[in-house]
Amino acid sequence: MNKPALAFALLTTLFAAAAPSQAQLLNPAPEPQRPPSAVPDDGTLERIVAVVDEEVVLKSELDRAVGQVLAQYQRNPQQLPARPVLERQVLDRLIITRLQVSKASQSGVRIGDIEIDQAVANIARTNKMDVDQLRSALARDGLSYEEFRRNLRDELVTQRLRQRVAQSAQVSDAEIDIMLAGNSLKTGEVRLAHILVGVPDGASAEQIQAAREKAERVQKEVAGGQEFASVAMRSSDAQDALEGGDLGWRRHDQVPEMFSDLLQGMSVGQVSPAVRGPSGFHILKLVDQRELGKQLVTEFHAQHMMIKISELVSAADADKKINDLRRRIEAGEDFATLAKTNSEDATSANAGGDMGWFPIDTYGPQVGEVISNLKDGELSQVFRSNAGVHFVKRLGMRELDRTDETRRAQAREAIQQRKAEDEFENMLRQLKAEAYIEYRLAGYDTKGEPVSG
Repeated sequence: MNKPALAFALLTTLFAAAAPSQAQLLNPAPEPQRPPSAVPDDGTLERIVAVVDEEVVLKSELDRAVGQVLAQYQRNPQQLPARPVLERQVLDRLIITRLQVSKASQSGVRIGDIEIDQAVANIARTNKMDVDQLRSALARDGLSYEEFRRNLRDELVTQRLRQRVAQSAQVSDAEIDIMLAGNSLKTGEVRLAHILVGVPDGASAEQIQAAREKAERVQKEVAGGQEFASVAMRSSDAQDALEGGDLGWRRHDQVPEMFSDLLQGMSVGQVSPAVRGPSGFHILKLVDQRELGKQLVTEFHAQHMMIKISELVSAADADKKINDLRRRIEAGEDFATLAKTNSEDATSANAGGDMGWFPIDTYGPQVGEVISNLKDGELSQVFRSNAGVHFVKRLGMRELDRTDETRRAQAREAIQQRKAEDEFENMLRQLKAEAYIEYRLAGYDTKGEPVSG
């Protein structure tokens, strides 16, 4: 990965968990004592661009984040909004991240150094580097390794917070039945792009009307042929604005309910009218769509024999025993009888080694590959895993239509995701309403509103 892309990859991942909504000053409490400035490691004073409760966002942080966005779009700078608008968008993201990290900390979410180390190693591996090469690449991009780890910790913390919210969303069988009976679960996938003209909580009639008029102007621009991504970058208040409003591919059942209603009757390439929602006026573009066919699943039936390697049983002894058992079965002894008395696989030994019917990846890629290369009735060669030494006997293979089961699983996931998104959005709105947020960004007042003139 090249230098700009590497730094921006972390930035965009870091903000992916933030729900699309504005960060604004909402009914602030009386101001406590706030730090007028900040002192970085080199002892110089730094300007503060935002105060978020007891924390501050420094101009240097904002400059680095904006610089990473500019580097990502250096070949197409015309797609980005004007510098003051871009700074405001990036600052909003930094504020939302601060609020989520604080909430996660209060909720007991903790990310240890081991998890950070694993995440760093994964990022390096994904970019075909080792960790030392990653550190060098970050240094070339002007980002210290320590700051990279702090940002990564914040990312993991906010992801964990979102997971907790999602896990709290319970779905009943009755809700699934209602969705399926109403035929409201659509199969297939759509790729969407989105523009939000935000309206703050408690907005006045004048603010709502101004947002409505802006949304209508924006809708006319994209309906008239202007590139949706460019318009989104300069006009959208959503957290996906800097990605051109691209929401990516989603199953129909993963689309928020309000967007699903807008999609009714739309064709590929069509742009919706501006529609009012809880956070403002939304404009949606159906970029593409594709259908999913019948859900067929291949399952295998097999028997399993395992001998563990331990402090008491050496690898050589385990190999000798497992190979002896395999030879006895080849000579005609009953697999089930030998498995009951010799196999050390707690899940299948009492059943004579019977693993039942299962999809190919149930027991991991190693077992799946072994079984898929066998014929029915054939014994595998002995193979080793972290658990011990094994061999399997394939008993059969079948292909089942799991379309109905898949539809129920999709319905459950769709309902749970919508509940989780609603709950997460409500949580973010509450966080912003309860937080002290003061903007100190040039060209904006303390509430983050543009200063005229």
